[in-house]
Amino acid sequence: MAGPARILLKVECYSGHAADERPVAFQMGERRIPVAEIVDRWQGEDHAYFKLIGEDGMRYLIRQDRTSDTWELVLFEGPAPTRNPR
Repeated sequence: MAGPARILLKVECYSGHAADERPVAFQMGERRIPVAEIVDRWQGEDHAYFKLIGEDGMRYLIRQDRTSDTWELVLFEGPAPTRNPR
């Protein structure tokens, strides 16, 4: 039985002190999505994970396989909730 299909991404990264330090935009199919905000990031055993909000308002979880240097979409959700100013 096959697992879920992988959605591979092309990712543009900022490289400061380290290569591929953080994503600044990614391409899903023909669509380029600039990153508006990185909400969280963490390191797994073989992957680097980034939870982010695209300039399209959608929330994305993407990961980089550090062994093969490939990126894939793990999860995406509708627009991020707006914050109520007080």
